[in-house]
Amino acid sequence: MEAGNLTKPKEVLALLGITKVFPGVKALDGVQLKLFPGQVTSLIGENGAGKSTVVKILTGIYQPDDGEILLDGAPVSFATAQEAADAGVTAIHQETVLFEELTVAENIFVGHAPRTRWGLIDTKKQLELAREILDGIGARINPAMKLKDLSIASRHLVAIARALSVEARVVIMDEPTAALSQSEIEELYALVETLKARGKAILFISHKFDEIFRISDHFTVFRDGQYIASGPMEDTNEAELVKMMVGRPVEQIFRKRTPKIGAEVLKVVGYCHPTEFDDMGFTLREGEILGFYGLIGAGRSEFMQSLIGITRPSKGVTRIDGKIKVIRSPAEAINAGIVYVPEDRGKQGAILEMPIFQNVTLPSLGRISAKGFVRLAEEFAMAREYTERLDLRAASLETPVGSLSGGNQQKVVIAKWLATTPRVIILDEPTKGIDIGSKAAVHDFMAELTELGMSVIMVSSEIPEVLGMSDRVIVMREGRIAAELDGDDLTPENLVRHAAGIGTKEAAA
Repeated sequence: MEAGNLTKPKEVLALLGITKVFPGVKALDGVQLKLFPGQVTSLIGENGAGKSTVVKILTGIYQPDDGEILLDGAPVSFATAQEAADAGVTAIHQETVLFEELTVAENIFVGHAPRTRWGLIDTKKQLELAREILDGIGARINPAMKLKDLSIASRHLVAIARALSVEARVVIMDEPTAALSQSEIEELYALVETLKARGKAILFISHKFDEIFRISDHFTVFRDGQYIASGPMEDTNEAELVKMMVGRPVEQIFRKRTPKIGAEVLKVVGYCHPTEFDDMGFTLREGEILGFYGLIGAGRSEFMQSLIGITRPSKGVTRIDGKIKVIRSPAEAINAGIVYVPEDRGKQGAILEMPIFQNVTLPSLGRISAKGFVRLAEEFAMAREYTERLDLRAASLETPVGSLSGGNQQKVVIAKWLATTPRVIILDEPTKGIDIGSKAAVHDFMAELTELGMSVIMVSSEIPEVLGMSDRVIVMREGRIAAELDGDDLTPENLVRHAAGIGTKEAAA
């Protein structure tokens, strides 16, 4: 049923009765979706609701088993990604697919570069056209630069420029703000308005309700591969959307914890790095969740990576149970009982081509092997135990991790490290890019870990998560500790004030 009575122009693109079945899973079951010129439609749903499958159908990666796609009211089919692009459908993904060794101009025109009369790529014309497109969206980027030299935010601008270079009529934005700072997000909002003014139909996918309400004209909700509702944004609110998403009213609350803080487990003193951080130190106790908060570029992830031996500090001391421990590699960190769940699960957290069970057991093969051979039954038992505890949803443990939703990929990465039975687990942005239901599962499991006596370090940019889960919080700013907060001092205002240097002597200077 469609909510509201907003007068809408004729849709550019429509999906009607789309069904897609994979072995053991009906990913989509007769869903519908309509996109309108000059307007933003947000596709809303938990991980596993079918959003990614719809995007792949729209971009020609998957073909539907039933239903039809209408472009300007006429049936079409996209057998390949190129056919979708030729029809004017393009996508900008959370992890934008671009080529780091190519220039900005080459990325913008890859596959459709201007040619000379001899059939060769006209590099001069390519640079001129790229500069025109970048100028048109307010992107101050040199088209001759290599992509690898750009920030993540600038790469998103290049992806948008590429979409405009092929005269796209439909632009799909899949979690486009996941890696952006607040100022960069504001710039993206301005670009969305530019695209709307040019008559582009925009499909926006995000788990952040503030973004959805900020830029969307319409919403469509999926749940478990089924269409639930759609309508104008002005006719709904956050509580109603959440209820449609999960099938019941849900408030963004955190599990009540009564932490039993024990003895000191980890103490870090005087950690320094020539370029990333300076004079870092903290203590961590048994059963405690220690939060790390800071703005992008504060050095939080870099500091965590040095703790587990990915990078080497120039100086600093680590004590475990009061004894100095030198950690020179991730293997030594694991042996010492410290594990790290990275922010970038795709590149650092999992091997996407491998199945779930092999990802989960990879660091623990010694425990399930005999005479150099892996005991398959024990491997499956270990993988099943930890994925079930995290409520991972997949057709089977043999499903490749790369085919899972973002939330389920995160659960695989967490399960992998929990299987090593660590004493300290570092979670770097543990709920980044995942839905409310998956966030709740991760939060519940964090609380469960501390109840079992494990200690957690949580790096997060989400203030409600930091406040809701942490016993203490260390605020970082420009590679240094700006404050350590707990109790009544642990407020949103104090987090932001210290992270931004507002009202501090340093800021005044």
